[in-house]
Amino acid sequence: MKIYIMRHGQAGMNAKTDEQRPLTEQGIAESVQMARWLRPQINGELGLVIHSHYLRAKQTWQHICNELPKASCVEQSSEITPYGDAEQVMLYLTAQAKKYESILIVSHLPLVGYLVQALCPTAGAPMFATSGMACIDWQDESGRLLWLKGPHTMAKS
Repeated sequence: MKIYIMRHGQAGMNAKTDEQRPLTEQGIAESVQMARWLRPQINGELGLVIHSHYLRAKQTWQHICNELPKASCVEQSSEITPYGDAEQVMLYLTAQAKKYESILIVSHLPLVGYLVQALCPTAGAPMFATSGMACIDWQDESGRLLWLKGPHTMAKS
């Protein structure tokens, strides 16, 4: 199974709360760019998509969903916020691995880095650029980090 972990796109700072920060135009463009790059790497449809309930993560999913294969199931979660519990998320993903061939998570720093570390202990906790993505090969309850990419590493389209 493949687990794709994405950090939301760049967000503005003008909001009443951190949860309400919207994507910038650059955040939208870079997220779409990353989704277009990812699409050919996904075999068939996306299984499960989980996005944070924070506005910027929800908007990231809304802007990339039409660029990716159709998802079997989409969930909004209050467990994958910036300071969510990576171990708890990992347990949930492990349970879902029995049902889906691929999972996409749209979340935040620092959780995205800690989640990579929880799934792939030898990888450490990498930093993610906004709109950055990691791909983990998950087999027999063991993960291997295949790649970590950001918009700055992609050719402009």
